[in-house]
Amino acid sequence: MIGRLMLSHPGLARHAAAALFPALLAAALYAMGIKSSWIGSVMPLASDWLQANPALSRALSAVLIALLVLVNCKLLLLLPRRQQIAGVWIELFALLMLFFYSFDLSFAFIARKVGFLITQGVTTTLYISAISILIATTIALVGAIAKLTGNGIVYGLATFYTSLFRGLPLLMQIYIIYLGLPQVGYVIGAVPAGIVALSLCYGAYMTEIFRAGIESIPRGQSEGATALGLSPGQTMALVILPQAMRVIIPPTGNQFIAMLKDSSLVSVVGVWEIMYLARTMGQTEFRHIEMLITASMIYWILSIALEFGQAYLERRFGRSERQA
Repeated sequence: MIGRLMLSHPGLARHAAAALFPALLAAALYAMGIKSSWIGSVMPLASDWLQANPALSRALSAVLIALLVLVNCKLLLLLPRRQQIAGVWIELFALLMLFFYSFDLSFAFIARKVGFLITQGVTTTLYISAISILIATTIALVGAIAKLTGNGIVYGLATFYTSLFRGLPLLMQIYIIYLGLPQVGYVIGAVPAGIVALSLCYGAYMTEIFRAGIESIPRGQSEGATALGLSPGQTMALVILPQAMRVIIPPTGNQFIAMLKDSSLVSVVGVWEIMYLARTMGQTEFRHIEMLITASMIYWILSIALEFGQAYLERRFGRSERQA
């Protein structure tokens, strides 16, 4: 019934959706207990009424915010697409900064500590993440090829590895490698332990990504390469992998970003990366939230840099598809 009405009267359906969105948003804001103090800041004369009618003031605040959001969306839709994207980013970033500003942060404390947090913490985080990414990519490629082989022993080794390291929590892997290996006579440092754990864990996840990407290439590609006289290694390196990268890069980029953030777990064994320094420096003057927010923003900036790198690689390996 509703579906038939939407198909018969698409304009009416759009108007109904436009009216339903602010109503649902206002209801959600009211249920979340939205405050009305901002109305008193804008209209001081209404402060007494707002205090005398808390329920109505909350409802009024929710409705006004929903209407502001609706008007803002309507204005953004008048702009070209690129300007819409920029406008959304600017507005959301401003709201995020306003949210942080409401914490009454000590910006002087952040300014004193952020330099060391960047020079020491970011350097260590990037060092650990970069090496782990390279090793994990190599492991994933080898594991994917092993899972595609017809050899039962090699296939069994690959499947056991992916099952084990995808099944264990990363924090547990770090502890086992850092604390377990000395039990059998091999003492490993905190940084190498973190790199090994990150590489093995994300190598297991990325193995399935590489396998799916390789299997997405039609069999005729490898048959054609064999007919041209290419060896299996040449076929994989020159024919299969370049085409499979279009499928592999997007999920692999997500894994890289996740690895960058999960590198904070190596702080549990005393590595001076971003999160470890944020916690320790915040404890000195009981300014935990300042350092945690600063560390979060640094992680976000690093993630954005990886997103740009991922987008560049996607465009590069997708050129043949666009030219076709």
